[in-house]
Amino acid sequence: MHPGSFHRQWRVPVKLPLVKLAGAGTLVALGLLLAEGDPVPVFLAGLGAAGLAVWAARDLLAPVRLAADPSGVTVVTGFAGRRTLDWSAIESVSVDDRPRLGRRNQFLEIDTGESLHLLSRHDLDADPAEVATLLAPFLDAHRPGADPRP
Repeated sequence: MHPGSFHRQWRVPVKLPLVKLAGAGTLVALGLLLAEGDPVPVFLAGLGAAGLAVWAARDLLAPVRLAADPSGVTVVTGFAGRRTLDWSAIESVSVDDRPRLGRRNQFLEIDTGESLHLLSRHDLDADPAEVATLLAPFLDAHRPGADPRP
């Protein structure tokens, strides 16, 4: 693949924010149904629904979590900010694979030495190992003394 022709984006699946918003609506409905005059369940359900709605808003405001091109990668930081990292600033791209809550989870790790960016399958809508494999030749090409053609 020619370095000038590489432009790729990985984004949150379209259905994910919709599922979160549906969950927020369900929480509100359950809170209202189970309240029986008590404001506490309504408040707690509203709090949970607000959290899900904010989480869905982040998915809608910054759906592209990782973008790569010949100059480097762009990652989401904070709520919906973006940060561009030159290939030369990236020390490593790896996959962290570990059990958590009874399931195996994989995260793509982009390490600059000063910051670590973690992206899950839900952030990328792709297997983190496959994304790491796609990024590796470009990272290797920008190491000191490397052939500039990935």
